[in-house]
Amino acid sequence: MRTHAAAWLLLVAVVCLCFMGYWGAKGALRVMDSWCDDLPPIEDTDFTNHARESVMYAADGSTVLAEFQLEKRDPVESGQVSNLVKQATVDTEDVRFYQHGGVDLPGIARAFVNNLAGGSLEGASTITQQLVRNTVLTQEANEISIERKVREAQLAMDLEKQYSKDELLMMYLNTVNYGDGCYGIQAAAQNYFQTDAVDLSLTQAATLAGIPQSPTFLNPKTYPDAALERRNLVLERMLSAGDITQEQCDAAQAEPLNLDPAPEVPEDGIYAYPYFTSYVRNLLMEEDNPFGCSYASLFEGGLTIRTTLNPSLQDDAEAACDAQRARMSGDLDASLVAIDPATGYVEAMVGGSDYDISQVNIATGTGGGGRQAGSTFKAFTLAAAIEKGISPQTRIDCSSPMTKEVDGREQTFENFDNIDYGVRTIQSATAVSANTGYLRLSEEIGQAATTEMAERLGVESPMSTVYTTTLGVASVTPLDMANAYATLASGGTKREPVVITEIEDKDGNIIYKADDASKRVISEEVAGATTSVLRRVFEASDGTAQTAKLGNNQPVAGKTGTSTDFADHWLVGYTPSLSVATWIGNPAGSIATDTQLNCNALWKDFMDRACAGKAVEQFPETKAPSYNNAFNEKQKAALGAEEEKSSDKQTPTAITSGSQTATSSQASGTANAKTPPDATGKTLEEAKGLLKDWKAGSVTEYSSTVPKDSVIRQYIASDGMVVVVLSTGPKTN
Repeated sequence: MRTHAAAWLLLVAVVCLCFMGYWGAKGALRVMDSWCDDLPPIEDTDFTNHARESVMYAADGSTVLAEFQLEKRDPVESGQVSNLVKQATVDTEDVRFYQHGGVDLPGIARAFVNNLAGGSLEGASTITQQLVRNTVLTQEANEISIERKVREAQLAMDLEKQYSKDELLMMYLNTVNYGDGCYGIQAAAQNYFQTDAVDLSLTQAATLAGIPQSPTFLNPKTYPDAALERRNLVLERMLSAGDITQEQCDAAQAEPLNLDPAPEVPEDGIYAYPYFTSYVRNLLMEEDNPFGCSYASLFEGGLTIRTTLNPSLQDDAEAACDAQRARMSGDLDASLVAIDPATGYVEAMVGGSDYDISQVNIATGTGGGGRQAGSTFKAFTLAAAIEKGISPQTRIDCSSPMTKEVDGREQTFENFDNIDYGVRTIQSATAVSANTGYLRLSEEIGQAATTEMAERLGVESPMSTVYTTTLGVASVTPLDMANAYATLASGGTKREPVVITEIEDKDGNIIYKADDASKRVISEEVAGATTSVLRRVFEASDGTAQTAKLGNNQPVAGKTGTSTDFADHWLVGYTPSLSVATWIGNPAGSIATDTQLNCNALWKDFMDRACAGKAVEQFPETKAPSYNNAFNEKQKAALGAEEEKSSDKQTPTAITSGSQTATSSQASGTANAKTPPDATGKTLEEAKGLLKDWKAGSVTEYSSTVPKDSVIRQYIASDGMVVVVLSTGPKTN
């Protein structure tokens, strides 16, 4: 009985253990099933689409301005990867890859035994499991738990049912971490060897295949000895798998790493023209920007960004600014913005001398704000006065000094160097930049009219109206001024400055395209009349930009400006197809500079380069506005009408009898036409030498600014004669 009792007890115990084991296993399976209830979807390959770099291009479509990326990625297809890479990867990471169904139980057992026996440490994760960990389960990748391993294994088996082995291997090769910020075999091949993944040699393929085990400590750039040892281990595994011969293995192991690292990518991703490029980048990162872009899409979305920058014009702008800096003291800098009036495209932008030293962008005010515009603001007063019916031929008092009570306090205002310009037309006052004349003109139209016109034409910097608004006390940017003057160049049609023309997403879909948001803000007649007056700044013998006339006789219009204490110097000018603002000064702030400084040479240098080889363009002819303001008659009654210049009444006296005459086409400077040399500023004898081959004559005119017997200006008479106007010195009473 005791024997039978012991047997029954043993049987009962076994049954109980089996019962407990069954229900325990069933409970464990139920728990594991619950762990897999919320697995992410794998129905398409979107789970492998991680961060893609965004690339910014100049207007030529080929000049790369910047690459923005969190990770270096460049996905490729199977045919774009060397078979040596595939073999090295499988032999090293998962030798039974083509036999298992996502989880390799024999492989787990082998690794367990090997690790217990003290062999080189092996992992048991298959390539498919690693793919899961690198993609759909990245949030759990560093979690050490049975639950994570179960979820990983289930997803791996699901992937094996959904995709072929070759597809899975390519997903792995396109997403695995190869160190140094590289994800994917193509990015790694370019980074370490500057070659494509399809062209990798045996030693190169083995080197890269060894990195994923420890992307940081097997990085061949920083740990070459460890990377070399790991490469040789990969080669041995390829030999054991039968993918290479003993001779190939020995020869490859005898080679050094032979790295050929790609140049380091700038930390901010900017390769060229950093002031323009960083300005565009900052616009794309602004909240609620109109480009459909965000920080995440810029650095991860694989965008293609096309900009307006013209590399040729930009190089011209950089060269002109460098030449200007060489003419100044080291504490001064130069800035330039060029805009196409027909489109609003910003084609060139120089924000400073060295972006690595200072990221303050003078051109846009980024990081430093604007600068006082000086007398360039007089163009806005002029346009406002013409729009109100005041004629540029109306005379105004330009005497200096001028005393005026402003805000309850008597103040004195002067012209530059306190020159007394007397009474002259508004057109003449513009040419010489008479402060007192323009203060009196702005009193007539109201100082707010200047501010309002500046805003209408395109100045976006905040401004407040004061008595001296017309003298440019507001802080603005070269981008503001180039854009506002571009509105005049376009005949009164304002366009917002455009720096981005188009953006494509990673699939080639256009998510942004710049529209022509043009708007007429002043009439063609007002714009044309304003341009006509601003041309005198360059063309008049006493014009402040007379030395900035272009070498090809291209007509230009614009205005110079100098701020308080000569801290800022400007020249903003335009042709029918290009509006350019130039600035020089101390970027540190409103610090007084040399009183003799000006932007004439800088502006001319750039424009001569920009216009080289191009046909001369004429400003369009427009009807005169209606000059019906009572101020015209009031000034005529008080100051009289403008006297006709004596030179206009004279018959030219011949000075040369050359065979060439200037035809109407030559006078307008059209393509292939010869133009006579410019004798402005020369003596009569020098003029004769310059014009010896031309039929030329001379007339005389009083001038208080041009020395006697020097040429004030020249023009072409209706019969083709080149006529030089000689100064007879100042008129005496």
